[in-house]
Amino acid sequence: MTTTGKIELMAPAGNFESMQAALDNGADSIYFGVEQLNMRARASINFTLDDLQEISDRCKAKNVRTYLTLNTIVYDHDLTIVKTLLQKAKDADITAVIAMDQAVIASARAIGMEVHISTQINITNIETARFYAMFADTMVLSRELSLRQVKKITEQIAKENICGPSGNLLEIEIFGHGALCMAVSGKCYMSLHSSNSSANRGACKQNCRKKYTVIDQETGFEMELDNEYIMSPKDLCTIDFLNEIVDAGVKVLKIEGRGRAPEYVAKVIKCYRDAIDSIEEGTYSKEKVITWMQELEKVYNRGFWSGYYLGQQLGEWSKGSGSHATQKKVYLGKGMHFFPKANIGEFKIEAYDIAVGDTILITGPTTGAQEMKVKEMFVNDEKGEKGTKGDSVTIPLEFRIRPSDKLYKIVENKVEA
Repeated sequence: MTTTGKIELMAPAGNFESMQAALDNGADSIYFGVEQLNMRARASINFTLDDLQEISDRCKAKNVRTYLTLNTIVYDHDLTIVKTLLQKAKDADITAVIAMDQAVIASARAIGMEVHISTQINITNIETARFYAMFADTMVLSRELSLRQVKKITEQIAKENICGPSGNLLEIEIFGHGALCMAVSGKCYMSLHSSNSSANRGACKQNCRKKYTVIDQETGFEMELDNEYIMSPKDLCTIDFLNEIVDAGVKVLKIEGRGRAPEYVAKVIKCYRDAIDSIEEGTYSKEKVITWMQELEKVYNRGFWSGYYLGQQLGEWSKGSGSHATQKKVYLGKGMHFFPKANIGEFKIEAYDIAVGDTILITGPTTGAQEMKVKEMFVNDEKGEKGTKGDSVTIPLEFRIRPSDKLYKIVENKVEA
């Protein structure tokens, strides 16, 4: 449950690097999966049971809530691990579990763990919300709803005083940014049929993101769908009407992306943090939106659209199979030492080159994702302007690095129109 009147910003955490990036850039909460029973079982590097306490401790230090995703289809043979995982999460003081299966919901409630209802449940009306309020304090509405429909549900919750088990008013959460699926709230069977790999068990092969040729079975006429990936929607982006989402009574804004890189988490969370704060301060403006959109375009995306929220014409398909990001990262090398008195980091350059004036990105499980411009550096213990493969480079830093942190250069990415 949120503790302030401001909308809660929830960040994806596929690993410790992304989690730290979320913490550093203003997330109010994070959501993460542990091993196989979550909707990104294969798409990202998942946490283990042994990581739960560290996740909890690091987030508590920043007053950030933690949500365990346990929202796949659950079979009988999964029930033992479900109960073990929930108990471990409870022992580590994880804030809540995001669930869709009634067995998971019941098991969590039995041990007194807060439950949030996953979008997989597909809640589209007030009566369904009322039913699940018997078990959960927060629920994600179906992705297919318009903002008008969302607002009607939140107004009815307030009018009828519909509360969750905590005794507080039921809170509504929606997706705010990131990948969308052509299937209804993520329920897709293409991957299962084609690869025996169930999307509903967190193992989607992303068939919909590929290019296809269509054949007329009657005439044999073959047609390539030129520049249209008709099963691959553009990414959702709501930052340009975030004020309307706040006005609709939404309490939690969820950013999708547990399979994406830490710099994606850092950039997206920072932009939405700024936007939420601007709304609260009364300084939200079209000019700021333009700046945020330019920043969001720098990291992985398939192009942007507003989803179903504004009731616009549907069918906003992506124009390519990969990212439309205006920037990309190029691997340079790894961290070697940090000298705390001088605030200097030493890196071993293993590929490409680095020069004064470059924008660099440093990532690591504790470092997160730190982006900065190189103002000066030493190359092999002598002041220099450029370092290449094999060189030892030291750079003044405003943060600590760790051995084996990865060093990248940020470069412009040519995207086909």
